Amino acid sequence: MEPKFRIAAITDEFSPADPALAMAQMESIGMTGAELRVLWGKNIMDLSPDELAKAKELAQQHNMDVISIASPILKCVLPGAPEIDTRFQQDIFNSKHTFEDQPRLLERAFSIAKHFDAKIVRVFTYWRTVQPEACFTAICRALADMADQARAEGLIIGVENEHACNIATAADSARVLNAVQHPNLKLVWDPANALVSGEDPYPGGYSLLPKDRIAHVHVKDCHMDGHKPIWGPLGTRSVDWKGQVGALWNDGYRGWLSLETHWAGPGGNKFEGSTICGWNMRGLASM
Repeated sequence: MEPKFRIAAITDEFSPADPALAMAQMESIGMTGAELRVLWGKNIMDLSPDELAKAKELAQQHNMDVISIASPILKCVLPGAPEIDTRFQQDIFNSKHTFEDQPRLLERAFSIAKHFDAKIVRVFTYWRTVQPEACFTAICRALADMADQARAEGLIIGVENEHACNIATAADSARVLNAVQHPNLKLVWDPANALVSGEDPYPGGYSLLPKDRIAHVHVKDCHMDGHKPIWGPLGTRSVDWKGQVGALWNDGYRGWLSLETHWAGPGGNKFEGSTICGWNMRGLASM
């Protein structure tokens, strides 16, 4: 059965070292979209012009639309903020930057997005502190400024709810989207990240979201062991993905479902794990 939703993946979930291998497997599953984060072991922000050209050529060879630049923007410490909440793992994906680097990174992300004709630049909300509410005004200011710059470039700033950052849940996301009423700021909705943050992502969290502000959806699954997420095969853990996908369709979402596996895979074989999750996602997208 053909998927009702278009399906995609972050390529390094299949292989961070070999994007050609990743895209070939993604294509075999029926994916037609790619998010770029780590290629040839390097963060997308650090690729040379030749590597960017090669990545674009690979996407074309495998009939992939590059849909998002999965940047690390605002995965950094906010100066003057409360201390960092150490309960959550900070995934940096071969990229470590400071607050001072952020303007340069945004400019770079816009350039890369335009190179690939990608419409979304994903961003975050600074590393999570023990008092996220104390960071809210600074987060809103930063997102509004980035959205203004994105409007001039014809791009969308996609803020992802991330358990290791200050905007982690649907409730957090709804609050920041309400505070920053900008057409170029939208949400990268990640139900599993909300789950890790202690929220029931669906139906509870999802019911709080402004549906017209969801630009993109990340797909992965886990259950919790205390504060620790135990990642596993998509559709077999604690996120009600069947209900969530159905609700997205009924509410008019027609964007991508994009795999961000996280699961290490059977026997530690993440390529196989992403393949399993990819086929599971295709099934969910075909309901």
